[in-house]
Amino acid sequence: MTDQTTALRAKASPGRARGGRRSGGGRRLPSGFAMYGRFRPAYLTPAVLFVAVLIYLPFLWTAYLSLTSYDGLGSPKFTGLDNYRRLLQDEALLTSIRNTLLWVAGTTILPVGLGLLVAVLSYNIKGGAWFRLPFLIPYAMSGAGLGLIWGFILQPDGMANQVLTFLGMPGGHAEFLRDGPRNTLAMIVVWAWQQLGVNMLLFVVGLQSIPRAPIEAARIDGASGWQLFRHVIWPLMRPLTTVVFGLALVASLKTFDIVWVMTQGGPGRTSETLAVTMYRQVFVADEYGYGSAIAVLLTTVTGLASYLYLRHQLGKEGS
Repeated sequence: MTDQTTALRAKASPGRARGGRRSGGGRRLPSGFAMYGRFRPAYLTPAVLFVAVLIYLPFLWTAYLSLTSYDGLGSPKFTGLDNYRRLLQDEALLTSIRNTLLWVAGTTILPVGLGLLVAVLSYNIKGGAWFRLPFLIPYAMSGAGLGLIWGFILQPDGMANQVLTFLGMPGGHAEFLRDGPRNTLAMIVVWAWQQLGVNMLLFVVGLQSIPRAPIEAARIDGASGWQLFRHVIWPLMRPLTTVVFGLALVASLKTFDIVWVMTQGGPGRTSETLAVTMYRQVFVADEYGYGSAIAVLLTTVTGLASYLYLRHQLGKEGS
């Protein structure tokens, strides 16, 4: 009788008989998961230390320098909030903020919108991959190389003006990089030309991952063209769109290389962004304290904008 009872209990509870462990929902977890739970802090410690050493500690040191007067030599002298007060009175910084906002608007709308358009138009057509290839080539170029090439093209006697003059079109004598905010808008177009390809590729991947059943059902119900895209395809691509917009937002806030190569923030600091202003103050003017204050401002704005955007988008998905 005892042996039969033991056998019945083992059959009813195979997890316990085999040394397994049940989760809170009643499912049996392999015994290896219990061992993993014991050593989880040890597994996470190297990654946490890596992030702390390479990201958090440098940021804390930068935040400290922002409260000092420091030229790179000797010891930093604590000055409190003087650098942040100076931020509020710096006209060049206000221009940098305006240009940064233009970059945020232009480099999230143009490359993302055009990338989505090219992806939709080239998807499911014969030879679509070859059609998309020319848009991917610019992304293989570095920002510095791109800025160097387009700097020659957009200069007063560059190829752009020569082509416009040859064709008899207006703007043949335009100086694209001289006056602000025209110079900023010209560089935004160049940046969008480079980034369009990778956004297009991401959207193509998103289109390929969409299940066919909802699309076929919508077509049976009579949806086609814009209605099919708006009410079926676009909602299904929302998670990927959140990622693409988030990446474009962060990249626009820290834009540096293309601006520095094409105009160095000039002429007269009219095309500076926050990243360029930070670089100029630290590595050109040797004002490490003030440059660190700009770096803290840029980091705070980037983190806050990313947090608010992701919270808004994830909130939509959860609703």
